Amino acid sequence: MAHAKIHPLAPQKLLAHAALALVWLLHGLPLALLAPLGQGLGLLLHTFGHARRRVALTNLELCMPELGDAERRRLVREHFMWTGRSLLERGLLWHASKARLQRLIHVEGDVHLAERSERPVMWLVPHFVGLEVAGAATQIFQTRMGCDIYTAQSNPVMDAAFHKGRARFGLALLFNRQQGAMPVVRAIKKGVAFFNAADMDFGLRDAAFVPFFGQPAATLLSPSRMARALDMVVQPLVVEMLPGGQGWRVRFMPAWTDWPSADPVADAAAMNAFIEAQIRTMPAQYFWVHKRFKSRPEGAPPVYG
Repeated sequence: MAHAKIHPLAPQKLLAHAALALVWLLHGLPLALLAPLGQGLGLLLHTFGHARRRVALTNLELCMPELGDAERRRLVREHFMWTGRSLLERGLLWHASKARLQRLIHVEGDVHLAERSERPVMWLVPHFVGLEVAGAATQIFQTRMGCDIYTAQSNPVMDAAFHKGRARFGLALLFNRQQGAMPVVRAIKKGVAFFNAADMDFGLRDAAFVPFFGQPAATLLSPSRMARALDMVVQPLVVEMLPGGQGWRVRFMPAWTDWPSADPVADAAAMNAFIEAQIRTMPAQYFWVHKRFKSRPEGAPPVYG
């Protein structure tokens, strides 16, 4: 008897459906109970995620050499606990009522800048683990339509869930990174704000090596060039996850008055310096498991083995 063929993605889809169902079931819990469950998940990821734990430790060895080995390991462990929380609490962002999220997300600063600005606005959002909260905040505390460039998930079930969850309040246009920049540019010209999380290593295309914690880091020049070409107002948004059931803080910071300049490389360095300063205030919440130094200057050895 011939055996039925199993599609190679079938087990992945089943696991994704199971994970999404669990996240949906847990979102009804009070955050004071959900938070420690997320921390427990983070400890499991820390225990079994050897590769990503090594990446985080390498990043901290490069960026914070003043810390001792034990302190860096403690920081990485804490980072995984925040990351576990962010994964489970995504269920709140995707399924909780708008009223509940308004109680849990504490916004500070000039939340309504994009609404009243005659110039298009770029929200510059560093990759802290609570990044998704910033996206929700821009949809439930102000009324300007926003757009974002996202990297498609390899699992189609997860990709659909991410897309639906991020756009559920009707104020987000999501463009796949493979579509390029033109759909974003067209949206900005129509008055849409741009949610730009640009502090990752996207390779050497339209990037320059500028310091990040004293290390050469491939950093995109496109935020500066786009902001200058489209005469954009650049407003940083920084997210902090708060202890226990307190929720999250999203700071809509003052718009930059001297950025962009005529020098995109200098602007990239200034952006990195700003992000460094924010990381110093909550180092365990930055996205250390990303291979920030994957791209290397010519002749420099790889740092991740």
